[in-house]
Amino acid sequence: MLSDKSSDSDRLVVAHREMDGEVRKGRLIVVSGPSGVGKSTLIEEFLKQDGQSGFSVSYTTRQKRRQEVNGREYHFVDRQKFDEMVGGDRFLEWESVHGNMYGTPKQEILNTLHGGKDIILDIDVKGALNVKKQCSNACLIFIEPPSAEDLVRRLTFRGEKDIELRMKRVKEEIAQKASFEYTIMNDDLKRAYDTFKDTIRIIRSKGNGKNNC
Repeated sequence: MLSDKSSDSDRLVVAHREMDGEVRKGRLIVVSGPSGVGKSTLIEEFLKQDGQSGFSVSYTTRQKRRQEVNGREYHFVDRQKFDEMVGGDRFLEWESVHGNMYGTPKQEILNTLHGGKDIILDIDVKGALNVKKQCSNACLIFIEPPSAEDLVRRLTFRGEKDIELRMKRVKEEIAQKASFEYTIMNDDLKRAYDTFKDTIRIIRSKGNGKNNC
């Protein structure tokens, strides 16, 4: 049991390390990969069918896209609000990506894990590795594109700008995939989703070990 003086990070580690017993503690599952690879699609479909998981909605300073809903894809805030949250130690991790700020809310994760539900994060590769540093029991899943050409098509279709700059970042991110416990190739959505479901099942079946969060 932690004292009231314990930090949120300490409590997060405890939430991960406590084993299933009278009160089930959730598992922290981090899904990452290059922008446009299909992470959100896989997670959204999984959450429709799964009753044991919650989703952590990140905060960002970027502009909301036409089809997005505030509080669903992201909490959209201005830079002043974001900086206030950083100063208040309200993020598990945060960083600047393509000139915009992104942050993962700490308390939401703690509440979900202690409530007995798994929680899924959809964050970029650097953010995923930062989470792993703070909580070594986090389970990391890397979603990989079938090819650079395929990813360029997806980003172009989505209307993204600065494709060349984004693809440079993609190469750097793919180089980090060995740091993830699981890698899923998203070359076919149905096959990738089936693999994603199986991966979550494997994570949940783990006993005492690094994947038991």
